[in-house]
Amino acid sequence: MSDDTIRLVTIGRIIRRRRRLLTILVVVGALVGYGTSLLFPPRYTTSASVLLPGAWEERELVTQAEIATSSVVLDRVAATLDRPGVSGSELRDRVSAKAADGNIIKISGTADTPERAQRLSDQVAQQFVTFAAQITGDSTDPEAAAPEALRQMVVQTSRRITELADEAGPGQTVESVQTRTELSKLRTALQEAINKLDQTDPAATQANMVVMGPAARPAGEAPPTRIQLIVAGALLFFLLAVIGHLTAARMSRRLRTEPEIAAALGSTLLGTVDVPGERPAHRPESHGSPRARIRRLLGVDVRWDVPAPQTSGDEASRQIRYRRVCARVRDRLPAPRRLLMVVPDGDEIARRAAGQLVAEAESDPLLRVVEVSVSQPMVPDRDNESGALVVLSAGSWTAGELAGIADACADAKHEVVGIILAGTVWARPTRSVGHSRHAATPVLAAGDDATGGSQ
Repeated sequence: MSDDTIRLVTIGRIIRRRRRLLTILVVVGALVGYGTSLLFPPRYTTSASVLLPGAWEERELVTQAEIATSSVVLDRVAATLDRPGVSGSELRDRVSAKAADGNIIKISGTADTPERAQRLSDQVAQQFVTFAAQITGDSTDPEAAAPEALRQMVVQTSRRITELADEAGPGQTVESVQTRTELSKLRTALQEAINKLDQTDPAATQANMVVMGPAARPAGEAPPTRIQLIVAGALLFFLLAVIGHLTAARMSRRLRTEPEIAAALGSTLLGTVDVPGERPAHRPESHGSPRARIRRLLGVDVRWDVPAPQTSGDEASRQIRYRRVCARVRDRLPAPRRLLMVVPDGDEIARRAAGQLVAEAESDPLLRVVEVSVSQPMVPDRDNESGALVVLSAGSWTAGELAGIADACADAKHEVVGIILAGTVWARPTRSVGHSRHAATPVLAAGDDATGGSQ
């Protein structure tokens, strides 16, 4: 797994083989999301729009949006709402304003009920328009009064021009016609100037800000809603569980290839045997263990990071593989000898394979099976055995654990004469064979004159 590319089939395998654990984690995540929603009360948001007639530059619209959320406006809103404990500084986090297309300032308010959110947005919009009108309509400001005075002077000048045109006569002479033409051009120029002044005068535009109707009452909560928090919690726990499985598999140092296993044990691989795939049997000594019971409850007592078993032949074909492996063991020994079959404790596949190997030679007690703990390996001292045969499944043990088993065999004066790998397969229906398995000639012969020494 550490060298494999993460593919969809890998994630599918995690979901399929860890569905019970993932289901429990998803439920826990949903409960966490629900608990989080209880800590944060529901929020409702609505908006009110204010129209700014006339020509406005973008930076001016941004300035108006800042004014809408200024402390002066929010303090007035807080005073209007008249709610205990609600001040302008607290409203700053619940009110926002932004410039939209079409010279519109969109003011949004958030509250714990739809009615309060609607009222808050309407009050902010109204106080913003009122404050803007007060700024532009302040007559005590000399700079603000100057355009109005200029407008009055233009009106008086236009009247004087009319009087001069009347005094110039009805235009019977060339001089009178020229005089009336020049006065008319002057009056037209003054009128155009006053029109431009009206267009660029802030007081003429800002004083006409209008609220485009009351804010709509919100029909639903503002995100994140309770449902969103529950779904987010379930999804987060699911993703963390999948990522945790992938990370653990990437960091795993368990040996999976035959050369790595042979190098760790310092021996030669004699072959592989197949074990029909089935759920591991619960061993009596671990049946009452609380940890084992929890693992079975969560469904983590089955490895997920191993490929799905391949379909194999029938029982007769699997027996042939066992016999061929036993034949290779016999060929490696100069004389019939008794062997100690070492199986790592907890390797259910290897334990079943060892039992099948013993059954193949059950007419003569040739093999003695012992299970060795990988954490504290201890192999029985040599009795009348002349070597050790290690049976294990690939992808279950690290190089250090296998090296510990090899050292334990050496301490007990057992030479590791070979390694047998066991793997799971899907069994096909058994077909009838011409002769019984028990009638087969044993491939491991053990005589009474076995030396018991190591070769």
